[in-house]
Amino acid sequence: MAPYTVLLLVAGVIPIGYAVETSLQKAPTELDPTTGFGGIDSFRDVVTDFRFVDTFTNILSVLVVWLPIMMIGIVGLALLLHASPGRFGATMRFLYFIPGALAGIANLVLWVYLLNPSQSPVQGLWHALGITTIKQAVVAPHQLPLILAAMMFFQGAGSWVMVVNGGLNGISEEVLEAARLDGANAWHLAWHVKLPIIRPWVGYAALMNLAYGFQLFLEPQLLDQVASNALPDQWTPTQLGYAFAFSNFNFPAAAAMSLILLVITLGIGLVIVFRSGLFGKEDH
Repeated sequence: MAPYTVLLLVAGVIPIGYAVETSLQKAPTELDPTTGFGGIDSFRDVVTDFRFVDTFTNILSVLVVWLPIMMIGIVGLALLLHASPGRFGATMRFLYFIPGALAGIANLVLWVYLLNPSQSPVQGLWHALGITTIKQAVVAPHQLPLILAAMMFFQGAGSWVMVVNGGLNGISEEVLEAARLDGANAWHLAWHVKLPIIRPWVGYAALMNLAYGFQLFLEPQLLDQVASNALPDQWTPTQLGYAFAFSNFNFPAAAAMSLILLVITLGIGLVIVFRSGLFGKEDH
């Protein structure tokens, strides 16, 4: 436990404590350059900011599309791989993992190529939709959440398929053989045997993907740049926190924004943990 405890302190407890301390400070302004204890003023500034609700609405619009597709895709592909042993299954595991091996920037460059109607291999589809520039593709109404959901799915699905497949590989062959002797077919095995056993693995995948979704920053930030700044600069909560820190130089508000995100993700995470039995004890 000692190495983990050190990492938890360095990467978790200490930064959170520093964020709490910073959020309770008073941000200097041109009219009042003094600093000191500011109480919950930074949280009030964040919550009452005109961009606050919009950023959460935007990120929820992505999560509503992406997270169900992500989880269904992860579990479905993992079950298919587990039912396909041998060279074919190994080959498919490798192919699924390739997109996840790409760095975030490389993945974005690939998607910029796909979204550019003048170069995209699916340019016929873009032209059929009346879209001739990447700016139009990105800023079209209700299209950005779908684009971000697709980017996040293809980048992360392969890695999580490997994780869930690891949980499936841990199922005792005796359990599966007993189910087959009781007359279970492939569908029965997947739905009534495998899924209940790997529920903690699925819960872990949902928890980590949910946390990643709330921290979305790189993709909308760079898509805004390739679209000639046609998107709002603060489209997600993390972008708003970045703006507080480096545009408004209001570091207490940026710290408060990070703590608000922490509380939200922890709250949802606790629900997932208790509902999935992620850290529960196995019954023998």
